[in-house]
Amino acid sequence: MKQTLIVFICLFLTYWIATMVVPSKIEKDKNPVKSQPPYLVSAEAQSLFNSLDFVADLHCDALLWGRNLTNKSDFGHVDFPRMQEGNVAMEVFTVVSKSPKGQNMEVNSPDATDNITLLNVVQGRPISNWFSLMKRTLYQSAMLEEFSDDFDGQFIMIKSKEDVQLLAELRKTDKNIIGGLLGIEGGHALEGKIENLNKAYDAGVRLIGPSHFFDNELGGSAHGMSGEGLTDFGKAVVKRMNELNMVIDLAHASPKMFDDVLALSTKPVMVSHTGIRAVLNSPRNLSDDQIRRLAAKGGIVGIAFFDMAVGEDEIKGIVASMKRVKNLVGIEHVALGSDYDGSVAVPFDITGLPIIVEALMKDGFTDEEIKAVMGENVKRFLLENL
Repeated sequence: MKQTLIVFICLFLTYWIATMVVPSKIEKDKNPVKSQPPYLVSAEAQSLFNSLDFVADLHCDALLWGRNLTNKSDFGHVDFPRMQEGNVAMEVFTVVSKSPKGQNMEVNSPDATDNITLLNVVQGRPISNWFSLMKRTLYQSAMLEEFSDDFDGQFIMIKSKEDVQLLAELRKTDKNIIGGLLGIEGGHALEGKIENLNKAYDAGVRLIGPSHFFDNELGGSAHGMSGEGLTDFGKAVVKRMNELNMVIDLAHASPKMFDDVLALSTKPVMVSHTGIRAVLNSPRNLSDDQIRRLAAKGGIVGIAFFDMAVGEDEIKGIVASMKRVKNLVGIEHVALGSDYDGSVAVPFDITGLPIIVEALMKDGFTDEEIKAVMGENVKRFLLENL
């Protein structure tokens, strides 16, 4: 009996130590930054960036990794202090509840071993999270609420257009005020139950991407196996999201799902983090026809920052992708969609956004166009659709 107790204590201590050490090692490996701050740009570009009232990014997975976002970190891509330092008004924080082993841009099986289960185990998250995608979703949602409560009244959870208006108004006199909108990456988190959509809404979720890297109960993924569109359950989710003024994000949707959502939704939709096929031909990216149809419905396109979306020269690819959307449908449909902390390497963390301003200036974008891309388009979209 004594020997069994000793073994149990040793196992417990080993596990406890692992939860303290392993998660940060995993994140450092998964979310590298290719160049470290401080980031130097021309005085003209920095001045223009500093003058921006509302800088917004449409996609960040920082909630997945377990960092306390109220503290500044020297790894990863986003936290609240770095948002303040980088003059970023708003970030979309998305919940990732499942990720297939061997995740790739081409074909992924929904039956593949799930990476997030093991991550939850080594993070020491509640045992209920180990076995339920919805529990993981509600847990990460509650984390953002807790971080908001702990940030001295300087972080606003965005749940309505009134919250967007409040954030914009407060930042006129205090740029330390920041905000976050909570989203879900992949409708598999709902576990096939419409009542879970209502639970997510009550937890503060205001954006959902129907699919992620694999097919699920809502329909097909751009990286899945079926290529199918919306299922009956997917159609019910779209209709309910419209009723609740929740934003639909088609970043990982199969072409057929993309078409089905555009046909069914009574509200504009977005693609939060993507590349453009004319710049980099990938199943991950949008065709010109998709961009035109999304824009015709009033949608916006967030351009991602990583090489598998925009090419190996990320800055050049980001600008080329933004320019393509601008030339096709107008600057009012272009936004930032970094995919920060999304298991990708990025050229700079969230304090490095002046680099994009400088690159856009060099490519001939006007100050008003840059202002639109850097956040005003997102603000307008949310004010019209939340």
